[in-house]
Amino acid sequence: MKRKLVDYKKLDHQIANLLLENYPHGYGDSDIISFKNASGEIIEAVEVRTNDTIYMVKISQSLTYFIDNFDATVANELNKEAKAKTAAKAALEKEHGETDLLN
Repeated sequence: MKRKLVDYKKLDHQIANLLLENYPHGYGDSDIISFKNASGEIIEAVEVRTNDTIYMVKISQSLTYFIDNFDATVANELNKEAKAKTAAKAALEKEHGETDLLN
């Protein structure tokens, strides 16, 4: 099984969802794994497993905020995407005078 050390900011949506499924109310001291990296720095991380990989997600204040605010962040991102699509459709309709370009 592969092991990967990653920052939560670099997680894809699938792994981020697994992180939240594993730690829906945050993580505790017993969930934290500490080890030294190749540079001798002490790293603290929580573990997320898939079928073929163990992801060691580095812990920071930002990760705690991410877990606590994930639902709001996802809703905000989806809202931004919807607004961008609506604006693009409106611009095309204005430019071409057609109303069924993006459907």
